[in-house]
Parts: sequence; C-alpha cells; structure tokens
Amino acid sequence: MEDEQNAVTDPPRVHRGLKGVYFERSDTTFIDGRAGELRYRGYSIHDLAAHSTFEETTYLLLHGELPTREQLTTFDEALKAGRTLPAEIYDIIEIVKDAHPMEVLRTAVSALGTFEANLSDDSTEAILDKGTRLTSQVPIIVTAHHRMRQGFEPIAPNSDLGHAANFLYMVKDEIPSSDAARLMDLDMVLHAEHGSNASSFTARVVAGTDANLHAAVTAAIAALSGPAHGGAAENVMHMAREVGEVANVKRYIRNKRKNREPIMGFGHRVYRAEDPRARHLRAGVERLSQGMGEPHWNEILQALVEAMKPYARHGVNVNVDFYSGVIYHLHGLPEDLFVPIFAMGRVPGWTLHVHQQLLNNILIRPLLLYDGPEQRDYISIDKRE
Repeated sequence: MEDEQNAVTDPPRVHRGLKGVYFERSDTTFIDGRAGELRYRGYSIHDLAAHSTFEETTYLLLHGELPTREQLTTFDEALKAGRTLPAEIYDIIEIVKDAHPMEVLRTAVSALGTFEANLSDDSTEAILDKGTRLTSQVPIIVTAHHRMRQGFEPIAPNSDLGHAANFLYMVKDEIPSSDAARLMDLDMVLHAEHGSNASSFTARVVAGTDANLHAAVTAAIAALSGPAHGGAAENVMHMAREVGEVANVKRYIRNKRKNREPIMGFGHRVYRAEDPRARHLRAGVERLSQGMGEPHWNEILQALVEAMKPYARHGVNVNVDFYSGVIYHLHGLPEDLFVPIFAMGRVPGWTLHVHQQLLNNILIRPLLLYDGPEQRDYISIDKRE
C-alpha cells in the first residue's frame, strides 16, 4: 500500500537521455565506468585484445562461450561464405554512390533484408545465421561502394584472408602486412560491443516492435551516423590536422577550453577513467605511424594526451576513438569511411542485442513528463487575435 501511495504522491523524476536508468538485464557486457573496466561475456577486454581475433570474439558474443578450434573453423567458414551480395545490391549502390558512405550502407542493408528467405524467422538459429551473414556483408558493401564511387569495379574477396585483412585487401587492392591486418582486427574487437549505447539501444527499440533483424540494424546504422555517436574518430583526425604541429597543442587546447568547445577523443558518456580500449590502440598507432613514415601524427596525439592530463581528475580521459581515426588515416582510408568501419565492427553487437531483445520481448515505451499549458478551450479561427 505504501508503494502505491508513493507512486501517486511522489513527483515523477525525469532522467534526461535515460541516464542512469536500467531498462533490461544482460549477461553480455559488463562496464564499470569509474574503474575503466570492460568485459565481454565475463572476459576482460584486455585479455581479448591481447589474445583473441575478431572472428573468435564475434563467436563469443553470439554464442556465449569461446569456441573450440573446430567451432572456430566452422564459424570462420560461415563468415567467409557470407562474403557475397545479390547483384541487385550492387545496382542500388551504383544508384546512390554519390551519397555519404553511411547513407549508402544504411540503404544497402535495408535492401538486403528483401533478399532474406527467412527474414521474419526470429528463432535463435535464424537470428544468429542472419547476423553472421550481415557481419560479412557489411564490409563488402563498404568496400564495393568505395571502389564504385571512384569508377572502379569492386574487388572480389580473398578467402585466404581473415575478416579484417580481407577488408583492407578489398578496399586497397593489396594484401596488407600482418601488422596492419592485426591492428585493424584489434580495432574491430574493441568496437564489437559496448552495452546499451545509442545505436544498440535503437536496435532494441526497433526489435521491440517485432520488426526484423535487418530493420533493426538499419536503424542502428542510422543512429551511428550521427556525429555525437559514431563521428568521434573522424573528428579526431580533423583535430589533428587543425593542430598541425606538436608546438601548437597547448595553444589549441587553451583556445578550445576558453570557448567551451570539446576536445575530440576525450571524455565518454560511461567512462570516468580512461577508456580501457584505448590503451590497446595506442601502441599500435605508434608502430603503424613509424612503419608508414608518418610519426608526426602519433607525436601530436601523445602531446594532446599529455596536455589533457590536468582534466583527467574531472573524468575527461582519452577514449577509444582518439586513436582509431589516425589508424584509419594511416591505412590511407578517406575520412568518410571512418564511421562505416565502426559499423563493420559493431554488427555482432547489434545482432546480439536484437537476439536478446527477442528472447523475452517487450515494447520499449518510456514516458514523457508533460509540462505544457493546462487544458484550454478551442477558439474558432474567426475569433483568434
């Protein structure tokens, strides 16, 4: 009775952006923002970054356990078998090829759903099968569009290469070095899943209406395309170009802080400590920048980190996207591909959220607290002043 009375008499609280609100349980991703800790299915991101691959991590996320050697081989074969698109999807890409790559990706994924024979099958087997296939198809869309907008034919996938290496091969038309492939693979591992972020929550909202997986992933891509979510890596590269030289770093930060403008790649909605994913890309950026003869980018990044240390006590720490953009740049990739690469890594996470939502589905319907005018009488148009 007391709870019922409180429900009536206590004023409702508004949690803007749903901050601090738990809307569901999940056994997938553990995040401790204060300690800077991240785990997939109970495994520390540090262990996965050091020892795992994108293929193995994707299996872990989708199936709940690390695979045996035989299971991983079978899963890898399924991923490679999924590296194909219907001819009609290439036609669609050609029609919209002048659009931003995220708009092309969103359109192509939406269209892909029309070619799925089991589109409306929401069984666990069907969802994981379609999600595995989408994990392979999204890089094919990204690379095909990149080639086609330059007037070239798409490059056929190389079945001898792993997921990350094959992406680099298809986008650059050359076999990547083992170091370059490993760093791209690591980037995808780190981006594969991250709890109820904006795009994953969007996917769950759409799945909550009993829409299909492709509809949910299409909506997730649309959410990721916003600069407040997926655009950080691209913005960090813009910042590095603006800074230009290490000597300009302190003045750049001083001016940004004076104008109350954010420093790209610092701060996170969840983490108060340093993003635990960031450290694993830091060393990779250093090696790659040296190996490709462009060490000044890494030097600028490290100078920015050093100059931002006084703000760390306020929870403004470096995040994973601080290093991602420079990695993509060093690979020779255009800046408008940075967010699609993020999407490529996140498909397993989106699939997982859709699957978990559908296991015990409920329509996600939060409330809005009305603060408009009281009830008013309608006035005919002839009497309005």
